[in-house]
Amino acid sequence: MKSVAMILSGCGVYDGSEIHESVLTMLSLSRLGAEVSFFSPDEPQHHVINHLNGEVKHEIRHIMEESARITRGNMRPLSEVDTNELDALIIPGGFGAAKNLCNFAYRGSSCEINKELLSIVREMHQQGKPMGFMCIAPVMIPKMLGKPVKVTIGYDPETAAQIEEMGGIHIECPVDDIVVDSENKIVTTPAYMLAESLSQAEKGIDKLVRKVLEMIE
Repeated sequence: MKSVAMILSGCGVYDGSEIHESVLTMLSLSRLGAEVSFFSPDEPQHHVINHLNGEVKHEIRHIMEESARITRGNMRPLSEVDTNELDALIIPGGFGAAKNLCNFAYRGSSCEINKELLSIVREMHQQGKPMGFMCIAPVMIPKMLGKPVKVTIGYDPETAAQIEEMGGIHIECPVDDIVVDSENKIVTTPAYMLAESLSQAEKGIDKLVRKVLEMIE
């Protein structure tokens, strides 16, 4: 059975992992018979957003506790990731990827990546293991790998320009497709950067999951 880690960043599109993307990824992995483990940073999230009106709330929430809402409690800290036990890794989007896994939402192309996550992704890459990133999460790849990897966030020119500024190669891509960097074993899809419905998002996400599993040696 193929072992895949999913890394989440909270619960909810504006301050955590995008819930639809996360669940659609879990569904595809389940259908394809993969063994999935879930991890997130074990620390407070950057801030809390009221998802009804978009306003910042003055309260503190914990990334791992919030992520566990999506996975029905099955959640471990990034410090427990053992890349030797994994075949692949997938990171859904949502603003949590740009606020809690890194600070791209505030720093743009001068962003910094969560140190534990950075170490995990670099180890996976060194071991030649495939990784999938969706929605806004691909912005982290150039900083993580320090090389010109082909990625997509869809069509957004401003975000694409920042990816290029960090040394990445941005490829425009429709919602129902993926961009594959075969050499680096990186698969990306726009998901809710472009999706206007659950069914639209599902097509690209399922393609990503299938490709990531196919690339496992």
